Amino acid sequence: MRYRIIHDTNYTFSAPVFLEPHLLRFRPQATPFHHVEQFELTITPTPSGHRQQRDAENNLIDSCWFDGVHEVFSIRTESVVHVAEHNPFNFILYPATAMQVPFKYNYQLGLVLQPSLQGMGIGNDLRHYGQALLVQTQHNTSIFLMALTQQIQQDFTAIYREEGEPFLPDQTFAYREGSCRDLSWMMIQLLRHLGLAARFVSGYNYLVTDEEPSFELHAWVEVFLPGAGWIGYDPTHGLAVGAAHVPIAASSAYENTMPVSGNIRGDARSELVTDLQIELLADFL
Repeated sequence: MRYRIIHDTNYTFSAPVFLEPHLLRFRPQATPFHHVEQFELTITPTPSGHRQQRDAENNLIDSCWFDGVHEVFSIRTESVVHVAEHNPFNFILYPATAMQVPFKYNYQLGLVLQPSLQGMGIGNDLRHYGQALLVQTQHNTSIFLMALTQQIQQDFTAIYREEGEPFLPDQTFAYREGSCRDLSWMMIQLLRHLGLAARFVSGYNYLVTDEEPSFELHAWVEVFLPGAGWIGYDPTHGLAVGAAHVPIAASSAYENTMPVSGNIRGDARSELVTDLQIELLADFL
């Protein structure tokens, strides 16, 4: 699959403001299956300084800083990404203890994964939801993860919320509905409660259906499995992550995957307008 992605993000301010240094997360990430053929970034106003950098979790992001005061802040990115068809289940779990949940990561791995193992408190109803499915799948790691992904898709209504932080996991569970980031954050916290390292991923998703193709700025879950590495699961669509997903940023904290991070200085109201277009291109092979 080969995608052209055009993403516009426009802030308008009711009065001139000073833009503090900002971090931008719009670059599709290269993986063994994702090849970024083209990436162009246009920032308005033109920053006085701009630097690409790896963040603390190895995401390639852009840092920019500005002079003067401004009434608009716009980011436009154009990407072309080739995603190789691949089998998301083509992995082994090693050592064999990882084939059953719960299992323990070895000491060194546990240190590295610690931020993705630190869970927040969740209620008994959500705990029992996970435990019941764990028993039903006989604690088999691979079967349980896929069953949980599909069960959330079946039991929860996916809604669209353009802005805002994810709901608390117990809120999402009680509402029985949520955006992709709500459902992903709930699944992450449930997995951490079961001792699995899980992190939040933001990116693009392109779905081919019998009707019109659909695309969106999306969120999903990655779980670190010994022998396999980070494996993606999409609870909104009930799928293992494959060629329809293009990652932008992954983190143990969802805040570190937001497209734009930074503050303004000044007394003004802001309005945000975004637009995303994804086109499926002919493969070059």
